[in-house]
Amino acid sequence: MQSSGTVELLAPAGTWEALVAAVDAGADAVYLGGKRFNMRLHRRDANFDDDALARAVAFTRARGVRLYVTVNNLISEAELPALRAYLAFLQELGPDALIIQDPCLLELAREEGLTLPLHASVMMNTHNEAAVRTLQDYGVTRVVFNREMTLAQLTLIRERTGIELEYFVHGDMCVAHSGQCLHSGVVFGQSSNRGRCLKPCRWPYGFTAAGTPLAAERDPGPYKLALKDMCLYLHLPQLIQAGVLSFKIEGRMRTADFVGRVTGLYRRAIDRYLADPAGYTADQAEWRELHASRARDFSTCYAFGNPGAAAVDFSGAREPRFFSQAVKEVSAAAPAAGLPAGGEGAARPRALLTVRVADMAALAAAYDNGADVAYVGGEAFKPARPWTLADIAAAVKMAEARGAALVVTTPRVTAERECGELAALLKSLEEIRPHGVMVSNAGMLRLAGELTSLPLYADFSFNLFNSLTARWLKNLGVCRATAALEATGTQAAAMAAASPLPLEMVVHGPLEAMVMDYCLPRALLGNGAPAGLCREVCQGGDFALTDSAGESHAVKVDQYCRNHVLFARDLCLAGRLAPLAAVGVGAFRIEGQHYDAGHVGEVVAAYRRELDRAAAPEAPAFAPRPVGIGVFRYEASR
Repeated sequence: MQSSGTVELLAPAGTWEALVAAVDAGADAVYLGGKRFNMRLHRRDANFDDDALARAVAFTRARGVRLYVTVNNLISEAELPALRAYLAFLQELGPDALIIQDPCLLELAREEGLTLPLHASVMMNTHNEAAVRTLQDYGVTRVVFNREMTLAQLTLIRERTGIELEYFVHGDMCVAHSGQCLHSGVVFGQSSNRGRCLKPCRWPYGFTAAGTPLAAERDPGPYKLALKDMCLYLHLPQLIQAGVLSFKIEGRMRTADFVGRVTGLYRRAIDRYLADPAGYTADQAEWRELHASRARDFSTCYAFGNPGAAAVDFSGAREPRFFSQAVKEVSAAAPAAGLPAGGEGAARPRALLTVRVADMAALAAAYDNGADVAYVGGEAFKPARPWTLADIAAAVKMAEARGAALVVTTPRVTAERECGELAALLKSLEEIRPHGVMVSNAGMLRLAGELTSLPLYADFSFNLFNSLTARWLKNLGVCRATAALEATGTQAAAMAAASPLPLEMVVHGPLEAMVMDYCLPRALLGNGAPAGLCREVCQGGDFALTDSAGESHAVKVDQYCRNHVLFARDLCLAGRLAPLAAVGVGAFRIEGQHYDAGHVGEVVAAYRRELDRAAAPEAPAFAPRPVGIGVFRYEASR
């Protein structure tokens, strides 16, 4: 049970007026960002320049209110010098904590002797105990957990680790797992991991199953990914009893009036509960005031379990505004911006060709057409089944018979239950002896390091954007890491040139724009089944969202019932490998898990030829879906 003084009401501030309103309304702490390295960078009139940051620290300190500064962007290689200078400034300034996303901050904190407390942003996508322990090893004292986690899961992790819990209680939410949404960054060059999300999840979409549009009488509305706003005002006792320390209100771009009103309502409710827990009831007049002034409708989101369709406003009637409109993705014929010079004739080591496959037939096709390394495991997309231990043992034998390697992968998101299952897998791999394990988050990296002696590889879901994060991964035992999928050619080349780890790049295949715990097939085809009751309508596995530009985004459902929304075009960087190999990219990957064996063989053979001769571009014409160059159209991902 928390007591007075141990529950923190944390309010947002994007302007000086909002900061004053938050403090006057009773916030215990305020979070805000500077003009750089901050997740809210659309508006020039928002956020705090260096002078304003200094005044904000003095203002809050004089009033006994804590102030946290967001330094929660992914950081490109070119930005590292400016980041070092900014951290030195903040260290001198002395806010009460920094909220961070990029693991390079963990390395810099040690290197620069930073003494400011570090809080892990929700963008770090933290959702299991092992990840928390890794962050604690680097001095992180508080974690803003995934919004997809329930209060029961939070309580368990707090009891096991002692970490401070920060949880969103009010405001705008993402439908996709934070830190794993690439849609805005790849299509517009405006990364949601760098504070510039254009919110494709708020667009209208059509839905098809097996190529057939959803019948009008079953279509609840066009805004199929438009999550309602989080509101836990009526559930403060459960939050406090769960051990949540910090109650976070979202909305750094909201007005001072919004910040002051919402902060005041939560302030009074928290104080009433702490003063008389047994006699507490929610104030209905204040609840009506909160509800009447809402922007979108309210939801408790994942606090008490997966809400399913109940958390989505399909009508879009209360959407405040739209940040963008759907556009056509660029084709593979589009020019790539800023790729480094070099290529044919340049001296370089032979790069590896790697490929991820879904089944044994595709695995054989990959090896037979020149793949050096194959990845198996991780998500199994329905109707495919997960890889069994017997499958993996047979795959190892196949690889060794062909002089190739086999690496077992883990899913991008791993909740506690899945960690337990994967721990059992990792122990078994010690006997099967594949040629490595590829992990997708800090928790799985820790578990794999503890439970196996196999070489460890880091997947793209670590959002590797600079050489310091590569160093962090190397220090944790990784032997090769995959560049972030939002890194452009220029940014990837700069990172590769400075990286202490061999780098891998994904160069071909269907990539995922979003990963969601929200199940679209169940929401739209489940015949009104309540949340938690699955009618397995997803088993066919052939679903798609169609945006207003006519682009079709396949929706794949994995064995954990997570939905993966694919880009409309498959990435195709054939013909653009040579300059990347010249700057040190050591492996090029084909994401072939959505291809059948025939397509895997054709794509692998084409890339094998390209790598072997490093000659003229040869864009594959055989891909089963349209191909494009993704974020490589941009000089830099902003």
